[in-house]
Amino acid sequence: MMRSLWTAATGMAAQTTNVDVISNNLANVNTAGFKRGRANFQDLMYQQVKAPGAESSAAGTQLPSGIQVGLGVQTASIEYVFSEGSFQQTSNPLDIAIQGKGFFQVLLPNGETGYTRSGSFNRDAQGTLVTSSGNPIQPTISIPADTISIHVGQDGTVSVEQPGSLSTVVGQIQTVDFSNPAGLSHLGNSIFQATNSSGQPLTGNPGENGFGGLGQGMLEMSNVNMVEEMVNLIAGQRAYEMNSKSVQAADEMLQTANGLKR
Repeated sequence: MMRSLWTAATGMAAQTTNVDVISNNLANVNTAGFKRGRANFQDLMYQQVKAPGAESSAAGTQLPSGIQVGLGVQTASIEYVFSEGSFQQTSNPLDIAIQGKGFFQVLLPNGETGYTRSGSFNRDAQGTLVTSSGNPIQPTISIPADTISIHVGQDGTVSVEQPGSLSTVVGQIQTVDFSNPAGLSHLGNSIFQATNSSGQPLTGNPGENGFGGLGQGMLEMSNVNMVEEMVNLIAGQRAYEMNSKSVQAADEMLQTANGLKR
């Protein structure tokens, strides 16, 4: 019975993590470029009282299944699903969405490169294209101060119109992809960082070699499905309650055993 207390406790801890992940998904339902998380679980070690196939008699008969008692559950990983989110028209020329595979590259304050699916860009005081957090896009693209309009092609070519109807190409947006995007590390602010698990970034121009093309004047929104998350939340809450009932049942059984008289 003591074993059942600890087993049920691991179930409660696992469902707490599950609800934490779901809560984060729901909190970011309107965050541009956000990718929903999913908690994966695995069972713990088993206490082997009798091994399957062990001899059960002197005649050599064998146990068909044995006795193996499970000791609970643990969180194996929190996997982030990189399916494409819905697109929202904004009519802002500096809002750019990747329609397909790929990430934008940005320069982080520590000098390292970060990656994002959020294409909500702005111009800083020098006219450089930056993220909402002020991180410059890589390669660096600067917009002249006298720019009248900005055009971003599906292939990432950035051109501007200046006085006198002059059209000038000022830069090329490049995107990157990874062999295992789920292995990227989260830094917050919709920024990811490469790890040994994600593999090295593969750089290319949008619309070429499997990379998604760019859409100007739109944003890729979160890929969170609210209905699905609410169903998962209810299921997680009920699973937590059932595990807590197991704790109560084991406690009552212990009380009954302790109350037995010789």
